[in-house]
Amino acid sequence: MNPSKGYTRHCAQKRQKVRPVDEKQIVLLFNKPFDVLCQFTDEDNRRTLKDFITIPNIYAAGRLDKDSEGLLLLTNDGKLQHKIANPSQKTEKTYWVQVEGAPSEEDLQRLRQGVELKDGMTKPAKVNIMLEPAIWPRTPPIRERANIPTTWLAITITEGRNRQVRRMTANIGFPTLRLIRYSIGKWTLDGINNGDYLIDK
Repeated sequence: MNPSKGYTRHCAQKRQKVRPVDEKQIVLLFNKPFDVLCQFTDEDNRRTLKDFITIPNIYAAGRLDKDSEGLLLLTNDGKLQHKIANPSQKTEKTYWVQVEGAPSEEDLQRLRQGVELKDGMTKPAKVNIMLEPAIWPRTPPIRERANIPTTWLAITITEGRNRQVRRMTANIGFPTLRLIRYSIGKWTLDGINNGDYLIDK
């Protein structure tokens, strides 16, 4: 591959993300279903954002794993995209997390203080037990074991490491069964059905 061609293509992609001065800012809030990729194309024909969103020239601000659900922000504003996705900006993100087992306050305190992962200590998180939220059924449903209870947690972090919340709960001995991002900064899932989106006014 010609390195200069790769660089040219990279620069072209970067230019596409710069919003023209006279173009209105768009912030789209999407409630991503399970098993959907956070991109618009896929060579393996898996479900992507294009199966749900037809608005052109918007890009995801941050990521959400294929096996996670919930709030994904998309925008045509490169500066806003960078601000939301950049860990140094410390944007709070809250997740509703169904874990296997029943963690004690002592277990949760470990997450609040920070736990040691392979890529270093996590920053202190806000963690509380919550009632099961009134949400859509997941397809396929999670695998529950009849003799083991599950617990819903609300976990708020400001970092964005790969699969961080799942690794955090596994670290204290309670594997994540279902993960839903409820909020990013001031934006929430409220009023958005799974698979639907709305434009922030």
